Amino acid sequence: MRIFGSVIIALVSFVTTVPATASSLLDYVGECVPFARAASGIQIYGNAWTWWAQAGGRYKRGAAPRVGAVIVFEKSSKLRLGHVAVVSRVVTQRVVMVTHANWSRQNGERGHAEQDVTLTDVSARNDWTSVKVWYRDRDGLGGSIYPVYGFIYGSPDAEAARSIAKATPAPELTGRNPDYVGALIDAY
Repeated sequence: MRIFGSVIIALVSFVTTVPATASSLLDYVGECVPFARAASGIQIYGNAWTWWAQAGGRYKRGAAPRVGAVIVFEKSSKLRLGHVAVVSRVVTQRVVMVTHANWSRQNGERGHAEQDVTLTDVSARNDWTSVKVWYRDRDGLGGSIYPVYGFIYGSPDAEAARSIAKATPAPELTGRNPDYVGALIDAY
């Protein structure tokens, strides 16, 4: 019964976080924060760059990518509010695919969801503190390097486990046949 209750809470949490403007997670058009919340099940609010601090004491955090984890970009001159994306595939130690919203322009506008986008770790210590991201509108890996805080995982910290349901990633987080070869070519 306890497991069933947790599953129900996770499902209700997912359903209530899917942005009202989208019938499918991939039809979403809007900001990255509500999208990441719906795609990951991690219940954090506020500007993207604030997620890292807010996760402290609530969710486990770390420097290793895992499917369903939210990667938190720091606030910078290019990302005034930061950015959040959800890891959809781990390709290699330094290459992942993410599903996110409000990054590339599509049909001349920002905000659209993008599935299985290449993201590469370019940090000197191989610790995911600096990344480059694929741009659909440019059809290539961007030249900018973005600072990253790290990854927020769906499982709660031990102290918070009693009050937070485990986050469940959305089923649309990844596609059926992501282009691993393309992701590696993009990265290198």
